[in-house]
Amino acid sequence: MEQITSMESQLSVYLKSMDSQFVSEKAVLVEIYQDLSSRKAVVGNKDIIHSLLEKLETEKDVIKLDVYRQALEMVVQLTPDDTIN
Repeated sequence: MEQITSMESQLSVYLKSMDSQFVSEKAVLVEIYQDLSSRKAVVGNKDIIHSLLEKLETEKDVIKLDVYRQALEMVVQLTPDDTIN
């Protein structure tokens, strides 16, 4: 549970520090996070990645697709790898 909370705070800090050139990506990430948090008690990076992948699969607008791809790349860079035992 602590690791998930840490990931949530890490995403929050990252969103606050995002450069002004990523306004659209930030808006998408905030929207997804708010949507997920209204339905789930805890929202992790994997939940956000899943939502972005769904959007990428269904969107037709090439500009939105570019924003979703960039947002996905940002979240993936923040997400630690799973350890394999």
